[in-house]
Amino acid sequence: MNRITQLDPTHTMGKTKKLFDQVEAKLGAVPNLFRVLGNSPAALEGYLNFNDALAGGNFDLKVREQIALTVAESNLCGYCLSAHTFIGEKVGLTKKDIADAIHATATIGRIDAILKLARSIVVQRGEVSDSDVEGARIFGLTNGEIVETVANVVLNILTNYVNHVALTLLDFPEVRPGQI
Repeated sequence: MNRITQLDPTHTMGKTKKLFDQVEAKLGAVPNLFRVLGNSPAALEGYLNFNDALAGGNFDLKVREQIALTVAESNLCGYCLSAHTFIGEKVGLTKKDIADAIHATATIGRIDAILKLARSIVVQRGEVSDSDVEGARIFGLTNGEIVETVANVVLNILTNYVNHVALTLLDFPEVRPGQI
């Protein structure tokens, strides 16, 4: 049972209705995470705007999904792990890509460096070491891309924590932390 009500998009009005309509137009449905976020239209709008801004950044959708998988596993968020496994498959990540991202690894050195930095940011609560940053730079990450990695981590921590607090009901095929 979730702790925070998942709003029914057919019974919302005003700003929440408008935001749910945007989500549904983009995704074809309003997943339960968004139904929880909709309790605070400001939080939902902030998430959507931040997500859209990062979509225009240096990392393509596959890399952003890999970061999301790394962060979800690091934070033991079953909802996000399940959602991003499902979405990752839809955007072309292989089962190996997904399993690797869950373990903060990738076969491509640059992506591997991004995921290792992302895991370090989560585990060390942002207090990464010089060697963590240097590891990213060795694979060519610019200062901007290091900052963008932080931003993607933060966006995913928001959803992880909302799901932990809300106990959001799963609406994707289940993947449990530590399972893969």
